[in-house]
Amino acid sequence: MLTRRGMLRGATGTGLMLAGGARLAAAQGSPQGSQQASQRERNKAVVLGYKEAMKTKPQKEVEAAFMGPRYRRIRSGMQNIAANARDQGFPAAGDYLRGAFPDRTDTVEEIIADGDMVGLLFKLTGTHKGHFFGIAPTGKKIDVHEVGIFRIADGKIVESWFMADEVRLLRQIGATLPARNDGKRIVPPVTGEGQDADAVIRRLEANTLSTVEDRNRLLVVRSKGSAPPKDVRAADFRQRRPGFLNLREYGVRHGAPKETVTSAMPERRDPIDGLLAEGEKVWMRFKLAAVHSKPLYGLPPTGRRIEAPEIGIARIVDGKWKDAWYFGDELGLLLQLGYADRVLAP
Repeated sequence: MLTRRGMLRGATGTGLMLAGGARLAAAQGSPQGSQQASQRERNKAVVLGYKEAMKTKPQKEVEAAFMGPRYRRIRSGMQNIAANARDQGFPAAGDYLRGAFPDRTDTVEEIIADGDMVGLLFKLTGTHKGHFFGIAPTGKKIDVHEVGIFRIADGKIVESWFMADEVRLLRQIGATLPARNDGKRIVPPVTGEGQDADAVIRRLEANTLSTVEDRNRLLVVRSKGSAPPKDVRAADFRQRRPGFLNLREYGVRHGAPKETVTSAMPERRDPIDGLLAEGEKVWMRFKLAAVHSKPLYGLPPTGRRIEAPEIGIARIVDGKWKDAWYFGDELGLLLQLGYADRVLAP
């Protein structure tokens, strides 16, 4: 699976040793290394071809061309918005949301491949001209990040996992989640899934760490989802994006910028769902898992247990963190806390 077993399979244990050996061979110019590098590029080409086909072709046609027969979409980009709209009789948003955003454009910002996995970071832009999960057209522009993680087998996408900046999108069109007939909000579950970071660290340390990618993975996992300690940062280290950017902006507007996720959930754990490493870049997919015990950017503590997926993208140069970029499921977190409508209110 693309969740706990899928991504970690290629990043720890035997999978890591095999991938590391292939990368070492690549550095030495062996046929095995060249083959591994070519496979990474072929896998990237599959994902980029899929994104290109999305621009003009119907969803069924795209899936027939690029998805394997047992393809599974584990998570959709607009997971929380779609879940709250389900079974409410709202007009459809169209293939790839093009009914809601007919001029949709996806601009790729970064792509990474490791083993049979590919990560894609892109910007989704467009104009809200049609119904969007119960939200009437506003004519407003959107410009939000989305990330996709794919598993490729025999040249086909067999699993995918997406996460979009749903809070940013709703704020840009000036909307909150439409009311449901039952008056409820659909809240993402707390699953308890993921590998304990300390266990992943021990597993990585047990390997030879013979390649730059192996060492970079370990360096990133040791951060456990937080900004790296100062002793492993480059002199010009830059955190390009905090994981919960919209919440931080809410805290600034309400005079509580220091009530961060870490201070509000001091015993937080960040179980790891997977790692991708290529060259200087490492992607880590993990979960913020904690109890909301203290104020969060002006939101009173709820005592609720939460779990929010997050992506960390690190660039490591000469054994030091050069920059970091984080992206978390803010709408899912707010739904779990019961604060979605409050934060999204105009």
